[in-house]
Amino acid sequence: MLGSGEVIGKLQMSWDELLDHGDEPFDPSFPPVRGVYPSITLKVAVVHTCDNQTDALSDSLIDCEIARDTDAGHTQFVKYVTSENVSDLNAAVEHFQLVLDQCPVSHPDHAAALVNLAYPCLQGYIRKDLQDIDATTSLFRDALVLRPQRHPDHPLTLYYLTEALTWRHNKKNTAADIREAAQLYRGLLPLCPEGTYLRSIAAGPNGVDYVIGGCNNLPIDSSDEGIHLRRVVFELCPLGHQLRPSALHWLAQAVEVCFQQCGSIDDIYETIQLRREVVSLCPEGHADRDSYLNNLALSLESRFVHQGKPNDLDEAISLHEEVLRLRPVGDKYRYFSLGNLGGTLIIRFNKRDNIDDLTRAISLCREALALCPPGHLRHDTTLNNNLALALNTRYSKLHVSEDLNEAIDRYRESLRLKQHDHPERHVTLRNLSSALCSRFTQTQENEDVEEAITLCQESLADLPSLHPDRHHSYCRLREAYMSRYCVQYEPADLALAVENFRLASRHPTQGFPERIMDAIVWARHAEFYQHESALEAYMTFFELLDGHLTTRSSTISRREAAAAFHCARSLPVDAASCATRRNNLRHAVELVEQGRGQQWSLASRLKTPVEDLESANPKLAHRYLELSKHVSDAAHSSATITDGAAADRAATEYRRLTRQWEAVVAEIRDLRAFSRFLLPLSYEDLQVAARQGPVIILIASEYSCSAIIVPTSGDPHHVPLPSVALAELTNLKDRFARAIRHASTMGPKVPRNDLIVLLRTVWDEIMLPIVNVLQRDLKLQFHSRIWLCPTAAFTSIPLHAAHPFRTNPDRSKEPCLEDLYICSYTPTLSALVRSRQSMKKRVTPSFVTIGQGQPGTGKGKALLTVDSELELVHKLVPTTANRITISGDAATRTGALEALQHNTWVHLACHGKQDRTQPYNSHFVMRDAHLTLLDIMERDIPHAEFAFLSACHTAVGDEETPDEVIHLAAGLQFSGFKSVVGTLWEVDDSVAKHVVEAFYKYMFNMKADGVMDCSKAAWALNCATHAVKTKVPLEQRMVFIHIGV
Repeated sequence: MLGSGEVIGKLQMSWDELLDHGDEPFDPSFPPVRGVYPSITLKVAVVHTCDNQTDALSDSLIDCEIARDTDAGHTQFVKYVTSENVSDLNAAVEHFQLVLDQCPVSHPDHAAALVNLAYPCLQGYIRKDLQDIDATTSLFRDALVLRPQRHPDHPLTLYYLTEALTWRHNKKNTAADIREAAQLYRGLLPLCPEGTYLRSIAAGPNGVDYVIGGCNNLPIDSSDEGIHLRRVVFELCPLGHQLRPSALHWLAQAVEVCFQQCGSIDDIYETIQLRREVVSLCPEGHADRDSYLNNLALSLESRFVHQGKPNDLDEAISLHEEVLRLRPVGDKYRYFSLGNLGGTLIIRFNKRDNIDDLTRAISLCREALALCPPGHLRHDTTLNNNLALALNTRYSKLHVSEDLNEAIDRYRESLRLKQHDHPERHVTLRNLSSALCSRFTQTQENEDVEEAITLCQESLADLPSLHPDRHHSYCRLREAYMSRYCVQYEPADLALAVENFRLASRHPTQGFPERIMDAIVWARHAEFYQHESALEAYMTFFELLDGHLTTRSSTISRREAAAAFHCARSLPVDAASCATRRNNLRHAVELVEQGRGQQWSLASRLKTPVEDLESANPKLAHRYLELSKHVSDAAHSSATITDGAAADRAATEYRRLTRQWEAVVAEIRDLRAFSRFLLPLSYEDLQVAARQGPVIILIASEYSCSAIIVPTSGDPHHVPLPSVALAELTNLKDRFARAIRHASTMGPKVPRNDLIVLLRTVWDEIMLPIVNVLQRDLKLQFHSRIWLCPTAAFTSIPLHAAHPFRTNPDRSKEPCLEDLYICSYTPTLSALVRSRQSMKKRVTPSFVTIGQGQPGTGKGKALLTVDSELELVHKLVPTTANRITISGDAATRTGALEALQHNTWVHLACHGKQDRTQPYNSHFVMRDAHLTLLDIMERDIPHAEFAFLSACHTAVGDEETPDEVIHLAAGLQFSGFKSVVGTLWEVDDSVAKHVVEAFYKYMFNMKADGVMDCSKAAWALNCATHAVKTKVPLEQRMVFIHIGV
């Protein structure tokens, strides 16, 4: 084969020495080149001439001519390399061209001839002695085609092509060349083992490092192709490579721009992961650490705006503070850090309303502005993004006109300094629009609002249809139309405002938190102005909140995400009230259920029974169950992670699994019989909850308070409560709390006059109108079962204990609610539906009594009657059941959990604590550690039947999200217990034992011959509270309630 490539040395050996090797290959020695000893294997062969009449002779002569011209070309090229005489280069090129002319494409040495010609041409181009690099590059390309993968000369030819491309980029600055070179190096480096000559030149400063640097200098391209290139460059920088931080940085930049343009949550998570790695590679003292910390802070801020995670905002501010310390007075980039920290503090003020944040933000922004006088490159940006925004924000809080006027002036100056194609111009347009709207509201000067509308329309015109920032422009345009409507009352303006509410809340590339707030404000405005879109706004809110909560992997993070929307606590009941006022009671039931049960429904979706699906499509059911387990495992593992980078990786994996799970759910819904699989239940589905008796939903809304009765069949019934308003209910709730606290200090025989007055009010104003409908319209028989499903303030009122405390003319006592009906509660209709469905699975009963009367120091006072209570219950349980008692040192968190999982009936006597700020931390006090609501929820106990919670506060809801009814009793029901007795407030264990004894006597020893049937619990509790009237004071009889079937 012909020689090819660069000259590495001369072979100084006589013919005799060559011939002495015979037919054996040998390795001649050469001096080192670039620190690597060249390795070449030669083999000598003697060629005999043939008869001069044959074709072979002609071929041999041609081969000899090719060899002579090749040798002559190499000789001339060596002279050029040493003398730099262009004539030697031209002679070499001439010889190599003659060789190529004699080696057609079919010739075995065609590829070598191409490379032999191309290489001196490339060297001449590098030394500026030749100008045509395009033809040279084409020669290398042609050679590479003839030397595919696995060809021994493929790596070297690949390198030569990259060299030609990089030199053409060096001279002509052609972006396409450096991009292609990066792609080629991605394939070349794995073919060049460490220690080889080719590795030494390919991995050097003129090789891959030059390509990396050239790619880093390219403009940011957020297209798929552009991001792919950045990933290729990153792959060229293994751990320890000096350019790895910059490669990570530019990949992060490209991915983040893609996020800014498309709003994909995966992009911002990847950006933050990349930026965290960059920071980790730049320890204290690194020259670029401040820049990389700043970039990470800005990315965390973007994710906070998109996702609403408080930790992101706090970390961003902490990082900005650190960067500011690294850029002291006099640093040329200090203005940048001042402005960035000021901007982030404005965001925190908008979320947490701490005026100190806003005051400091304005101070920082003014300091930044002083460092950027007119003419400074960043003068307009500092004005726009920071100081003007801070002033406008302070005006919204304090209504100081000077702030607003200065903000408008600075926005105008910023807009004047921006070209029409400036990428941030749309931001200034919409911010100026907002400030003008504020001034219009103050002065009612029509020119301001007209200009505001025009500016918003212009900002929208500057943005593609799916750009995330269109959302903000829709919001500002809605603000302008609403401002004008509030002054001029033109219906068209209200209609336009609603349309922009709709567009903003449904803009798909904006994050959920912003859109949820849009839906909340939309619902409030629609209610206030009595616009027909109110129900649509509520439905949009529920849909968006569900999507937002789905992105959270853990139960606690979902609750925290929901609680962040403080102003939305009443939306479920407000939506039901809205539908009720429009005489759409079925929809009202659906809305209140969807809104109140989101936490439980999201937690239960991975536990949904699939027996019917297994019959219809076993493979699909298997995939669903398998992915449900993977998603559940990922959620549990991520819940304990505290490291930010690890948490981000876990969140990314959770989203990946969730998407797979959602795809399988979509497949299931394509099956005809499963079209509503895991979707919010329809009225017909929810009505299953009323199979054994009507369910009464009590709705407490600022717009109306009423009850909706869901009967066993047919349409729901509306019960107006005209004398009840939300304010009165709230007052009634507070009075009950005071009366119960006061009663706990009274002797057992002292009349509870305060409670009697309150319970009479509950009867007269709330329960009597409902009872009238039950008797008159539903013809419900006495002692039938009813279920109460209270919302909002109703959840803190003992509705089951409503009592007239009056005597009839014939001296008989007027019956109370529990005289008329057997009352139970249910957190939601769905919870009751699930309990009813799981009643099909019955197993041999086993009964465990768990008691902890000596919880330990700091965990509450000793409960002296616990052991006697456990002994009493143990005796009353039928002998047909397997009976176990766990108490004292054995009543630990682990022991209690195992007992709950392995027994169908449970009696629990101990301290119970409701955590009103984080209800999933509500707990039973055990010997060693708390048994929390979250512990219970994470257990799936499908065969569980009944639990009696003889502990305090086990059925009291959550202050932050009261309509979710998150408490210990509901948690046990969620985990599988079909029937639960819980408590509304503190239990006096010295008298509670009387209720417990009476309850179990009715449960097991009356006419049913000791049969263990958990559906009798409500009746047994009703009988027990009647039976102990003379022994137990009123508040201790009322404290026990029944939940479930």
